[in-house]
Amino acid sequence: MIEVKNLTFSYSRKKAPVLNNLSVTIERGKVCGLLGKNGAGKSTLLYLVAGLLTPQNGKVLFNGKSTRDRDPETLQDIFIVPEEFNLPSISLKEYVKINAPLYPRFNNEDLEKYLKMFEMDNDFNLGALSMGQKKKAYMAFALATNTSLLLMDEPTNGLDIPGKSQFRKFIAAGMSDERNIIISTHQVRDIDQLLDHIILINDNEILLNHSTTEITEKLIFKNTDDPQIIASALHAQFSLYGNSVILPNNENAESELNLETLFNFAIEKPQLIKQTFNQSTQTES
Repeated sequence: MIEVKNLTFSYSRKKAPVLNNLSVTIERGKVCGLLGKNGAGKSTLLYLVAGLLTPQNGKVLFNGKSTRDRDPETLQDIFIVPEEFNLPSISLKEYVKINAPLYPRFNNEDLEKYLKMFEMDNDFNLGALSMGQKKKAYMAFALATNTSLLLMDEPTNGLDIPGKSQFRKFIAAGMSDERNIIISTHQVRDIDQLLDHIILINDNEILLNHSTTEITEKLIFKNTDDPQIIASALHAQFSLYGNSVILPNNENAESELNLETLFNFAIEKPQLIKQTFNQSTQTES
């Protein structure tokens, strides 16, 4: 379990905090989407959770231990895939030989499986790969570490269309009840079918913190050109398939979550989204 408690962080004392008194709890066994506008603090929060940054106030606990203490037992159970990274010009086998011992549950058979999902073999030099191929190789290694917490910052950036489809299968294959995967992204269409929990940050607060099941119990998502439905919608926006609308779910109807429309609704009408879910900005998952 991850507990973010009253977290405040700024990159400079002269600048406003990127995150201010932020609190949220994430239970184990979830693929969680961390959403927000550019500059909302998504990447910063991931680095704080990983223990790579020091907050001005508050703390992050992973299984009851502060991640900033950099305890080896904690670090060997966390892996972060940053948006941008460099890999050494060595073979994958050499990279595994050097880094796999840091993660006690690393499984080479899992690595082979995940590489195959990306249509890659295991005989290549990391330095010779394209950006997209490097990301695939690094994510395959990350998932093969079998850490309880996997943090991914904009993982689909640099992937082509087939790669994004492979990524969705890749995450689904690596998920278990004992694992948390937190994905920070602004490319919501790439991950909307993967998520079972959503955290949305806006203006230094948790604007939304609910499971996808809870969201679709409260809201109906549909495409329509009916003027009456559009007029009665909580939110409507033009799409290639007609107007994408969000309606109150007063009749326990089923619908498929449209993450892009939900994101725009929450950002444009934050007070209405709070009223809809009858929540404080710091509710727990």
